[in-house]
Amino acid sequence: MPRCLLLAVVCLLPVASARADEPKAPTERGDRMLEAYFRGQTKEIADACLADIKSKADWERKRPELRRQFLEMMGLWPLPPRTDLKPVVTGKTETDHCIIEKLHFQSSPGLYVTGNLYLPKKATLPAPTILYVCGHATTVVDKVPYGSKINYQHHPAWFAEHGYVCLVLDTLQLSEIPGLHHGTANQGMWWWQTLGYTPAGIECWNAMRALDYLETRREVDKKRFGVTGRSGGGATSWWLAAADDRVQAIVPVAGIADLQAHVVEGVAPRFRRGIVSGHCDCMYFVNTYRWDFPLVAALAAPRPLLLGNSDVDDIFPVPAYRRLADKVRPIYALYGAEDKFQLLETQGPHKDTPELRRGAFAWMNRWLKDDQGEPTESERPRLSPQQLKVFDRLPEDAVNATVQELFIKPARTALPRSPEVVRAWWPEQSKEWQRELRERVFRGWPGKAPELSQRLAADVKHEGLRLRAFDFTSEANIELRLWLLTAEKTEKPKLVVLTALDEASWQDWLTEFAPPFKDALLLPEDARYDAAKFERNLRVLEKQGWALATLTPRGIGPTRWGPPQPSEQSKNGETDIHIRRRFALLGQTLDGQRVWDVRRGLEVLRRVDELKGAPLWLQGKGSQAGVALYAGLFEPDVARLDLWQPAASHRDGPTFLNVRRILDMPQAMALAFPKQIRLYVKDEAAARRDWDWPLQLQKSLGQEYLKIRPVAN
Repeated sequence: MPRCLLLAVVCLLPVASARADEPKAPTERGDRMLEAYFRGQTKEIADACLADIKSKADWERKRPELRRQFLEMMGLWPLPPRTDLKPVVTGKTETDHCIIEKLHFQSSPGLYVTGNLYLPKKATLPAPTILYVCGHATTVVDKVPYGSKINYQHHPAWFAEHGYVCLVLDTLQLSEIPGLHHGTANQGMWWWQTLGYTPAGIECWNAMRALDYLETRREVDKKRFGVTGRSGGGATSWWLAAADDRVQAIVPVAGIADLQAHVVEGVAPRFRRGIVSGHCDCMYFVNTYRWDFPLVAALAAPRPLLLGNSDVDDIFPVPAYRRLADKVRPIYALYGAEDKFQLLETQGPHKDTPELRRGAFAWMNRWLKDDQGEPTESERPRLSPQQLKVFDRLPEDAVNATVQELFIKPARTALPRSPEVVRAWWPEQSKEWQRELRERVFRGWPGKAPELSQRLAADVKHEGLRLRAFDFTSEANIELRLWLLTAEKTEKPKLVVLTALDEASWQDWLTEFAPPFKDALLLPEDARYDAAKFERNLRVLEKQGWALATLTPRGIGPTRWGPPQPSEQSKNGETDIHIRRRFALLGQTLDGQRVWDVRRGLEVLRRVDELKGAPLWLQGKGSQAGVALYAGLFEPDVARLDLWQPAASHRDGPTFLNVRRILDMPQAMALAFPKQIRLYVKDEAAARRDWDWPLQLQKSLGQEYLKIRPVAN
């Protein structure tokens, strides 16, 4: 492909014209489209949630696979090895009612969990035992963290005073050895999504290992475990209840809401507010299987479950948990256990109120001690942070701060050494990867593509060039535009090249279109005109007889949504993080749905009469190079891919859900074989190292599909 044409393809970045009934501002159009899309997707998932469960037999048949899916979405399938906990009691504190052991254990090697074990002085042993999982509240004195257990000490103290053993755990982030909960929330770590990593999985695993530890204690009745916590601890209570049948009484407080609340409610008109912005990543599993949250609660059935919440809680709103409860009750009814699922709704904000505490205490008494009396609370002096601190000196081998790099390992697939073995191995391996990509990475694509509804929106000719604009439906509520540029005299192009554009390329192009095109393309009156580029494109297209197609996937160009506020930007300042997080809650990523958009753009080109039979090439630059690559994997008639400076790993983009648990960019490049691939890079030597995997594969196959070409910029 001539270099001048490649430059022309990259530079020709068209703008959409709007129909008469559409808002003209790109941000307004994009915001409206995004809101409608989120509402539609959320409704689709909510309508499917538990809808196929008609009997107890239905539920019992589906439940094992649902639990497996849940564990996978938490990053816990298969379950990690139950390694030596190495528990250590570092000291004790005594009150009138209990002895408090200050302890730590390792839920996996180097992952330290700190907590306090409250042992009652007056109780019949072995005693019913509560695991109290803390929320997001910590104590820091002179820059020394003491953990969240300090703020929640009232709860374990009450349980111990009333005959329970109670272990209160610090969270990963708010512990004596701080880890991280906020990778996508405010750290720009979108690579968490590519690994299917969530700190919710760490919190759940720590809680499961806490039960393992408690089972070793002679004071503990292993058949009478309860779990409770509020806010973040409420979420962890849900996770543990769904993952582990050992807990027999469950009281999550202010820790769950349905998908509608997280994705849709309270966020119009520009999705700048809403409860998702108030939650860190530990509140969410990686929604590969497109669940609504009632499924998590249903996995607890028929064990006693009390859902506690306040009526003016701004991050767990009333309609959200009531809708959830309405879907869970029928599952309990299948077991004749309606009395084991109840909703405790009290007055107040998102706070640890006495009414919520007493409700939790009463629930545990009822189901773990057969005591239906009304619990009371008495004033007791609070212990100082120093009295409850576990470590005098932090362990040097702790991995808490970097566990996100270690907990889920990216897939590593080595090529067989023998070319003969490679040739036998590759066909089945490539099929398996394609299958896994569909099931675990792009599961959020429509199961059935909607009508394309392709329509010609503009057809403009000027000084030998012809520009057509085609509107089409990518998926429900996503309306996009594709542009097709040819020389006027070309009746049947010899080749079609589709370019997927990013926002920077789009903005560059807006200054380069000819004035006669500006009305159809909504260019401003004072738009600059680069006559030299116009003439160059005309000469190339007339000489070659090719067609250049251009597409801006959703959220780019004419469908971009409103600009992010500074507090809502990722580290590179380019993306509204809470919009991207909402895509993940739907079992998608923004980049993953852009792959779908490009695939639909290819379908538009197939339906243009004069293009039928012409070879089809696809290209993109930077992140869009990765988007183009994956679109090409699922479109057999794409003959060639021209990829400009793609990242060598999905850690750097594009961001697709779970993809690095299956493969990485070099293996994806190989999956495109036998398509011809041209990889344009700044540093050829570095590129040959980065892309050694597909280069070695093609050598074993005796082919040369991938060629690397150095470019100046």
